[in-house]
Amino acid sequence: MNSKVLNLSGKECYLYIRPETKYMLIQPVDDHDLGLLDREVDLIQTLSDIPFSLAAFKIHDWNSELTPWPAPPVFGKEPFGDKAGETLTFVTERFLPMLKEMDIDVSHCMLGGYSLAGLFALWASYQAGSFEGVVAASPSVWYPQWIDFASVNKPQASSVYLSLGDKEEKTRNPVMAQVGNAIRRQEELLREHGVNAILEWNVGNHFVDSEKRMAKGFAWLLNNKIE
Repeated sequence: MNSKVLNLSGKECYLYIRPETKYMLIQPVDDHDLGLLDREVDLIQTLSDIPFSLAAFKIHDWNSELTPWPAPPVFGKEPFGDKAGETLTFVTERFLPMLKEMDIDVSHCMLGGYSLAGLFALWASYQAGSFEGVVAASPSVWYPQWIDFASVNKPQASSVYLSLGDKEEKTRNPVMAQVGNAIRRQEELLREHGVNAILEWNVGNHFVDSEKRMAKGFAWLLNNKIE
């Protein structure tokens, strides 16, 4: 698998390319994710025999670039923004076209992310038909008004992998404590719309094994791929 780093519209893009595959995994990442990306790619290859490429791009303002509408802080003092639409436009109108120009097959795209990036991946599946599958690993489905949104909108992805740590809902923060109920409801809503959905529970809190949780999700999509 060939790897390279590019800059596109001010965003650092990290490419792990296998030319002979038609399955492209897309992932927004931060510095923590970047440090684990090599390990994640290796784990996906261990968990699936399906050849794939992975293309990641760096998010600089995590609380703004991944969220679809503003919300007050739930920890710390930094509020959430509404630039998820701009990030999705970057993916569909800049990132994927760049890959095509490099003669990389993006005919079967899967979008995934961890934490707020997982929420972004879910939201993007309601906005665009570009992604056959979505990985939302420990997604921030506690986000204010998210379940209200998911209750009245229809996702366009055909397969969605959800996961959560079994300790994540055991928090004193009253907003984030809703994550367990919210992700259970999210799975129900996906199934009601005929989406091939799974919810997997992992051991631990939100801050452990993020690369393993992402790898399991992408491997599940690959192993349940749609021709």
